[in-house]
Amino acid sequence: MTEHTKKRPKVVLVGAGPGDPELLTLKAVKALNKAKAVLYDALVNESILEHAPNAVKLFVGKRKGAHAYSQDEINDLLVEYAEKYEYIVRLKGGDPFVFGRGKEETDYLETFGIRTAIIPGITSAIAVPAAIGIPVTQRTVTESFWVITGTTSSRKLSEDVKFAAKSSATVVILMGMGKLAEIVSIYKQNNRENLPIAVIQDGTKTDENSGVGTINTIEAIVEEKQLTSPAIIIIGNVVNGHKSALTYFKESFMDDDFIYQNLNINP
Repeated sequence: MTEHTKKRPKVVLVGAGPGDPELLTLKAVKALNKAKAVLYDALVNESILEHAPNAVKLFVGKRKGAHAYSQDEINDLLVEYAEKYEYIVRLKGGDPFVFGRGKEETDYLETFGIRTAIIPGITSAIAVPAAIGIPVTQRTVTESFWVITGTTSSRKLSEDVKFAAKSSATVVILMGMGKLAEIVSIYKQNNRENLPIAVIQDGTKTDENSGVGTINTIEAIVEEKQLTSPAIIIIGNVVNGHKSALTYFKESFMDDDFIYQNLNINP
């Protein structure tokens, strides 16, 4: 292949879903099968990497207080790996465009003439509540839902929480565990002490843990159950219908041993 006919390198941003490796899309599996290199984040279930048997793997995850690389370094690594391996996957937890900085990365790559593509993933904002029987919308209960980042680029709680606390919408807060006390305070200022709230840690994974209460009680529940990040916060009357993850899956797949085995759940 001559220099003139050589294809430009390509980076595919792939959403890895909320944690359960079986919630990966078929299109994502195909991209991973083809990849020559995979750069993956901290929230990615590492068993998903088995779909890329011939790829070089590089962990570039960022978690509170522990960054393998800065975002600028990740951007440069994407360019370097794309030029070296020609077809690479950038694997992100959830969906790349839901607080995943996916657009920043594609914009940067395209300034170098590198082709990009997006394979959406199942976002934890919807899937994690659903996994314990909490719908983000429900007729006669709520007509809309907000998905808000708990920590902005300035490391502060989003101002949108103050507006959301005044509405009847379901509110899903990602990356908000460090701001839970502040969130609770905002809802109390709006006289919503008895509003149901759930905190779900490691949602859809085998080690999932959760706590459900009200605005008044949730901080004590989180402390009692030692819930930490990564977790999502769901606020609203839809939380009233929750079930434990074990109960939900048992009732949904009562006669399906295959499902039980793959979820590591003992009926």
